[in-house]
Amino acid sequence: MPEPPSRRALLAATAASVAAAATACAPGALGGAPARRPSPSATTSSARPGTGPGAAGDRAATRDGDTARNHHRDRVDALIGRMTLDQKIGQLFVMRVYGHSATAPDPADVASNQKELGVANAAELIAKYHVGGIIYFGWTHNIRDPHQVAALSNGIQKAALGDRRAPVPLLLSTDQEHGIVARIGAPATLLPGAMALGAGGSAKDARTAGRIAGAELAALGIRQDYAPVADVNVNPANPVIGVRSFGADPRAVARLVAAQVRGYRSAGVAATAKHFPGHGDTTVDSHVGLPVITHSRKEWERLDAPPFRAAIAAGIDSIMTAHLLFPALDPADDPATLSRPILTGVLREELGYDGVVVTDSLGMEGVRKKYGDDRVPVLALKAGADQLLNPPDLSAAWRGVHKAVRDGELTEARLDESLRRVLELKARRGLFDDPYTSAREVDRTVGTAKHRATADRIADRTTTLLTNRERLLPLSRRRHHRLLVVGVDPAAPSGTGGPPTAVLARALNGLGFSAEALSTGTGTAPDPSPGRIDEAVAAARGRDAVVVATYNVGAGSAQRALVSALVATGRPVVHLAIRNPYDIARLRGADAEPGASLAAYSWTDVELRAAARVIAGKADPRGRLPVAVRDADEPSRVLYPIGHGLSYD
Repeated sequence: MPEPPSRRALLAATAASVAAAATACAPGALGGAPARRPSPSATTSSARPGTGPGAAGDRAATRDGDTARNHHRDRVDALIGRMTLDQKIGQLFVMRVYGHSATAPDPADVASNQKELGVANAAELIAKYHVGGIIYFGWTHNIRDPHQVAALSNGIQKAALGDRRAPVPLLLSTDQEHGIVARIGAPATLLPGAMALGAGGSAKDARTAGRIAGAELAALGIRQDYAPVADVNVNPANPVIGVRSFGADPRAVARLVAAQVRGYRSAGVAATAKHFPGHGDTTVDSHVGLPVITHSRKEWERLDAPPFRAAIAAGIDSIMTAHLLFPALDPADDPATLSRPILTGVLREELGYDGVVVTDSLGMEGVRKKYGDDRVPVLALKAGADQLLNPPDLSAAWRGVHKAVRDGELTEARLDESLRRVLELKARRGLFDDPYTSAREVDRTVGTAKHRATADRIADRTTTLLTNRERLLPLSRRRHHRLLVVGVDPAAPSGTGGPPTAVLARALNGLGFSAEALSTGTGTAPDPSPGRIDEAVAAARGRDAVVVATYNVGAGSAQRALVSALVATGRPVVHLAIRNPYDIARLRGADAEPGASLAAYSWTDVELRAAARVIAGKADPRGRLPVAVRDADEPSRVLYPIGHGLSYD
C-alpha cells in the first residue's frame, strides 16, 4: 500500500475540517494515533472507582474520566447542532459496500454497488447516505491484504471528512471473532476462537488475545469489532453459536468475556458483546429462521445474563442484539432486536447499560419474518437500538426512518439520543483526533513474529484430550513414524489456511513424522462416500497409525462409518474433532471407538498446529472441556463433564 496521500496532510486536513465545524478536533501525532495508543481521554473515559492505586487513585481516575466524558459531550453536542436530519439518520446506519478501494473498486464491484446501493463506490455511498459506519467482509471484496485494507480505511475516512459542514469519521467494523469466524486471515495473526479459549480457561490469555486482535484491527483502520460472543452455549445442537461461545458455564463465560473486552479496549478498539439477550440455547439459526428461547426469567438471570452483566461492568462499548423471540422477557411476537421491553426495559433500565446498541444484520431472516425492510429499522430504533447494521435495502431503510420522523412516529430528539451515543463512541476511540492509519503501522503491528508466537503459546493451552485408551498418545516417532492424516476438509474461514488434513500432515512432518494427507470431502452429506472410505482404509493399511479428523458428526453421518472402518483395520486411530467437541458421543462402542480422542474447537491453522504438537508429545494437553459432552442416545447422561480433560502427567 502506498503511504496514504501524505498521512500528515490528511491529518492536517482533518483538523482543518473539524475546526471549521466547531468541533475542536486536533490532529494526533504521526504514528501515535489514539486508536492504537489510547490518549489519556480515551483511556480514562472508561475508568471506574477501584481501578487506581487506592482511594486517591480512584478519585483521580474518576475526575479524569469525568473530564474526558465532558470533553466528548461538548464536542459531540457542537457537531450535532450543525447536522441536518439526513446526516443524523445516515450516522445510525452501518453498511456493506463492495470493493477493495473507496473510490476505484473493480468493475464487477461497481456493478454490485450500483445494483444493491445505487452508488458506484464507498465514497459515493458516504456522500449520498452519510452512513456512520461500514462493515468489511471478504465476500464484498473489502479484504485482500493488510496494506490494501488500511488504504481502503484511509480512503473511506478521507471521503467522510470531506463534508465541511459536519465532517464525521466513520466507525469501520468487522466480525473478527477468531476461530471459525474470521474475516481477516493471514498474514494477520490467527488466534484461538472463543471455545478454545474457554478450554484454556485463562482470563489472561483471553485478554491477551483481545489485545492482539484489537491492535491489528486498529492498524488496519478498523475500530469496532463484533466480538466477543457472550452467549452461553448450553445446547449442543445449537447450529449458529457452538464453538463461537466460550462455553456452557455462565460464570466462566462471564469471566472470559470481561477479559476480552478489556483486551480490546486496551488496544483502542470497541468490542461488541453479542447476541443480547442470549443466543446459546436454540436449534434454529437466526440467519434463516426465527429462534425461540424458552428459558424462564429466572433461567435467563442464571444462564444468559451473567456474561452481559460482566461485559457492561468491564466497560463494553457496544452490545449486539439477537433476532430471536424470548417470551419470558417479552411475550409479544417480535424478535429482541425490535423489542422495547428487552432493549430498553431489560438492557438499559435493568442492567444500566447506556452504551451503543447495534442490531445484528438486518438482512437476516430472523428479523424480516414479520415486517418490511422499511419498517424494521424504525422499530429497532423505537425499541432502543442505536446502530442499524447492514439492511438488505439501504434506500428503503433510510426512507423508512425519514418518513417515521416526518410523521412524528420517531422524534428528532430520539434520533439525537442514538446519534450522541454513536458519536461519543467515535470520540472515545480516538477517531476525531486521528482517524487514519499508515503502512508503517501495518508493518509494525499486523502478523508480527511476536504476535504469532503468542498465539501459538495460547493455542498450546487449549487442546483437550478426551480419551486415551492404553496411553496411545503421545504418538512415538519410532513406533508410529508413518502416519495417515485423513478426514473431512471443510472450507476454512477467510484466509485462515487449510485444508485441515494438509495442515495437520505438514505440522506432523515438521515434528519428525512421515505423514500423508488424504481428504474424504467436506463432511457434508453424503461425504465421505463409500468409495472414499475404501480409499482411506487401503491407505491406512500401509501406515503405522491414523489421525482422523471429524466435523460435527451427526446420527446418520458417514463420518462415523469412516472412523469405524479405520478402527477395524487394527491400526492405532487418533480422533480429532475439529469443530464442536461433541463428536466423541457418536463414536462410542467397540466398532467405532478410536484409541484416543481430542478436541481442537476449530480447523484454523493455529489450533490445528497446536493439536499436532499435542499428538506428537511436544505439548501437554492442557485444555479442559468448557461444555459437557452428553450421551448421544441418552442426553440426560453426561459422558464427559465440564472441566474434563486428560494430561500426559
